[in-house]
Amino acid sequence: MSLVHVRKTVVTVETALHEGGPPLDPPLRVGTALALVRNPYAGRFEPDLLPMMAELKALGKRLASDLVAALGNNPSGIEAYGKGAIVGANGELEHGALWHEPGGWGMREVLGGTKAVVPSSKMLGAVGARLMIPLGHVNASYVRSHMSATDVGVHDGPRPDEILYAVVMATGPRVHARIGGLAAANITGEDGLR
Repeated sequence: MSLVHVRKTVVTVETALHEGGPPLDPPLRVGTALALVRNPYAGRFEPDLLPMMAELKALGKRLASDLVAALGNNPSGIEAYGKGAIVGANGELEHGALWHEPGGWGMREVLGGTKAVVPSSKMLGAVGARLMIPLGHVNASYVRSHMSATDVGVHDGPRPDEILYAVVMATGPRVHARIGGLAAANITGEDGLR
């Protein structure tokens, strides 16, 4: 019997044209893809969470694929990413941590083997809770221009016995990024750091 039962998915895309400076060409696009999943461990302690983590791998790849499609179907055009989870009140934070591998490796596979660690956040939350998810460059964690965040959430979840799992991607750096540091053009891409 499957442990992963999805109630619904949501995909959003935000297009930023400027932030008071000159218009961007092309504009920055930031997208989110999330799923509300029934929490089979809600209200009880389960010592072995690994079976659910394994089953979540297909969902990670599906959400990543849906998001790349929404952002223009160009995996090489994705420059930043992140992931996160909101666990309903009858769960525990560790149920959100189940998303580390499936969410991260789902994006890595769809994007063609990126190098940098996927920034992440998780929390317990009530229905309608919002979560800030950090973003970082897909191939080098020290690229300051791509360090950002966006929020995810839905009006009707997560319910107490649900978990919201999300992936986030962006097509470029922050709007008008200009604080120096390692430039994306100077990434060596060998260790995921620089």
